[in-house]
Parts: sequence; structure tokens; C-alpha cells
Amino acid sequence: MILKKDYLRYIFVVPVLICCFFFTSCVSTQKSVYFNNLSDTVIAPVKGNFEPVIHKNDVLQIVVSSMNPEDAIVFNTPSVASTGIAGVGTQTTGYMVNEQGNIEYPVLGQVKAEGLTKAQLTAYLRNELDSRKLMKDPVVTIRFLNYRVTVIGEVARPTVVTVPSEKITVLEALGMAGDITVYGKKENVLLIREVNGEKTIKRLNLNSSEILTSPYYYLQSNDVVYVEPNKSKVAVATGSRTTIPIIISTLSLIVLTLDRLIVN
Repeated sequence: MILKKDYLRYIFVVPVLICCFFFTSCVSTQKSVYFNNLSDTVIAPVKGNFEPVIHKNDVLQIVVSSMNPEDAIVFNTPSVASTGIAGVGTQTTGYMVNEQGNIEYPVLGQVKAEGLTKAQLTAYLRNELDSRKLMKDPVVTIRFLNYRVTVIGEVARPTVVTVPSEKITVLEALGMAGDITVYGKKENVLLIREVNGEKTIKRLNLNSSEILTSPYYYLQSNDVVYVEPNKSKVAVATGSRTTIPIIISTLSLIVLTLDRLIVN
């Protein structure tokens, strides 16, 4: 009798294991590897200017110094800007770029910042302070206080990545999010970027070495990286909710029927 019950148990368990293997073994090994067409080589630097551009709602730290420290005091007292993520507000000391693309700068008043790089805004402020004889030989340093990118989708830890260095690659951002899971589409990563109010959508193939020379290899502030799930993840998610319960119910009915027939 024990042997018969063990036999029934195998009849029930083995098909379930086969079904689980079926739903989890569909991931392509080739598509789960970065740069599968990359051999030993030297890759030229990515062409283009990747210095970040200032956008509306950016918060800038602007520090001014000169031979006479007293002259710089008035220019180093920025307003407090309110920033936050997902409704969680924080107070940051800096110059907020308003909806008109300007910052309210001491003495100079409204200064256009949107669309400029840090170098361009630095040169403008230095020239204004010097030409108006507000400071002699001023030194201006600008940093972003809210430089960040968002990584979501099929990654280990979806997150908002703060970038103090103001320079980050798509690979670094994915690494800080715990990397793409085995169910993520490395060959079809979605990059969403807003430039001058317009959203640009770009598909990136991380299986190809061409990403290393792509102008989208370096991310910009407020970029969103979305990793789509592959068919295997969809199959597991949908199949486990529909097919597997049906199979288990059917097998349970068969086992109960066989058990009664053997007992009788």
C-alpha cells in the first residue's frame, strides 16, 4: 500500500516539476549576456558634448569668490529651494530654475539659465560681475544639486540614482539599481529624455557593443531608464496564474480518483 501511495505521489509531483521547468527555461542565454558580440579591442571615445544642460526646476549651487572675500558675501546667500521625489519634499539651499527658465540672482536679478551649460552660465555671471564692477576677477563655481536619473522596470532594485559627479553611464545606473534581472530585455532598454519640453524616446541594445559608442551611453539629469520584461517573465506571470492552477487541480482530481480505485 505504501508503494502505491508513493507511486501516486510521483504521478502528481513529476508533472508539476515539468511544468515549472517549462515556464522558467525559456530565457535566451544569448540575450541575457551584455555585449555578446564584443571581442578584445580598443573603443574610441564617444563623440559629442555630454556636458549637462540646465533645465527648468533644476537647483544650482553657485559659489563666487574673489581677492576681496567681503565682496562675495552678498552673492553667496542663495534662496532655499524646495525639491522632492514622489511627493516627499526636502529643503535644499540653492538657486531654483523657475518655469520661465530663470534664476533670481543677487544684484543681477533675473538671469536666464535654461538651455545653458554650467560653463556657459559661469562665463555669463563672471562677465556680468566684472563688467559691472561688482567684483574684481571673480571666480564662479556651479554645481547641480538635483542631478539624478531614474531606473525602473525589470531590475533588482528600481531606484532614483543621485549623481554627485554629474556624469553617469547607462551601465553605471543599471549597476546601482542591482542590474537587470534574467527576465529583463537587455536588447530593448527604453530611455526617456526630456529636452526643451519635448520627450525623446530611444531604444538601447545592451547586447551590442555599439552602445559603448552611442551618444546615449552617458545619461543626462532626469533621464528615465525603463527595462521591459521579456516573454518568459510574461509567461511565468500569466501562466502561473492560469495554467499551473488548472494543471494542479486536474492532477489532484486524477490522483484522488486513482487512490479510490486502488483502495477499492
